[in-house]
Amino acid sequence: MNALIVYVTTPDEASAGLIAGALVEERLCAGATVIAGARSVFRWKGGTVETSECVCLLMTNQANYPDLERRVKEMHPYEVPCIAALPVQSAYPPFLQWIEGETRS
Repeated sequence: MNALIVYVTTPDEASAGLIAGALVEERLCAGATVIAGARSVFRWKGGTVETSECVCLLMTNQANYPDLERRVKEMHPYEVPCIAALPVQSAYPPFLQWIEGETRS
């Protein structure tokens, strides 16, 4: 199995909850962790932006990533959302089995 943790930032908890709930319901990810209160500083359109954001960590597998990315883009309020898939190189085997069992095949 090729497990992934997909890192997504959103402007607020409402957006994060909407995205996380839809992806879990559609079985594009087995679960999501929403972390409120993140502080982001980044370059955007020639300037520096500092803002509060929410971080979503989505547990999925490689096979579901293309559909997960598409759905995040459809629901996300940002023009260019942060969607970054991080491969899971090592993990507790029952956790990996859970991801596989709770996502689309």
